[in-house]
Amino acid sequence: MPSAMEGSEGGEEGEILRYEETEDNNVSPTDLSELLKEGTKESHDRAENTQFVKDFLKGRIKKELFKLATVALYFTYSALEEEMDRNKDNPVFAPLYFPLELHRREALVKDLKYFYGEDWKEKVQCSEATQQYVDRIHHVGQHEPELLVAHAYTRYMGDLSGGQVLKKVAQRALKLPSTEEGIQFYMFDNISNAQQFKQLYRARMNALDLDKNTKERIVEEANRAFRFNMQVFDELDKIGRSLTEEAQDGGFPVHDGKGDIRKCPYYADKLAGKAGPSCPYHAAVALAKQPLVQLVLAACVAVAAGAVAWYIL
Repeated sequence: MPSAMEGSEGGEEGEILRYEETEDNNVSPTDLSELLKEGTKESHDRAENTQFVKDFLKGRIKKELFKLATVALYFTYSALEEEMDRNKDNPVFAPLYFPLELHRREALVKDLKYFYGEDWKEKVQCSEATQQYVDRIHHVGQHEPELLVAHAYTRYMGDLSGGQVLKKVAQRALKLPSTEEGIQFYMFDNISNAQQFKQLYRARMNALDLDKNTKERIVEEANRAFRFNMQVFDELDKIGRSLTEEAQDGGFPVHDGKGDIRKCPYYADKLAGKAGPSCPYHAAVALAKQPLVQLVLAACVAVAAGAVAWYIL
């Protein structure tokens, strides 16, 4: 679900994930795009600093959790695009109707088929937090269609900005195929220049015939949309903490050294919670306490951090 975020260390990652990469000298402070940009800054900051988003950006994302996030996106975009189709001729939204360029539902279906198989519909369900988001989108589309602008802006502008960085992070962290299976959601094949398209989209928003009160309501709804996203992030984070760590390419599962030491993930299922001295994790911890090993590890971490920073930037 992430759209835009900021790294916890210095914030450099977040700078490339903002919706507005460049300043537009032709906009007015009363334009809807500017009101949304300024009026959602605080929500941006809170969303960027959810644990799920920070972990995702750093490549700490379990495959099972990524699959669940894709499921949440599927239900969210199915609702959003259903309501956009319903209001495609409504003047309060019609100028922002770009089904060929933006719609994500079909791309998400491809991703779900890749992760869950052809019978994916029988294996997925809408989570509680996602359902609340979906219900709000349907309410807006059917009763307050002018507010649909807020939900479209929050999702699609984020997808065209930070989503493109997340695509690379997910592909690398989860070792997804270079042929882009599993990340079709992030592929906008009918947009040749994302920056130019976003400028067009903002210009269309600014041209909508809206009074001051309606613009304020749209900004308020955009902040509401961010809150729904954060609730989904928090839900995913809780699920992630309950998942057992995964082995990567047949290697040993990762152990963070926290919690009950009897639950060494490598032997827990075999020893019924009794981790003996031969547990690989505990052996590694003992080795890591040696001064020389600590020095070498520190050097390796510094080199790795430099490499990650280069990749993100």
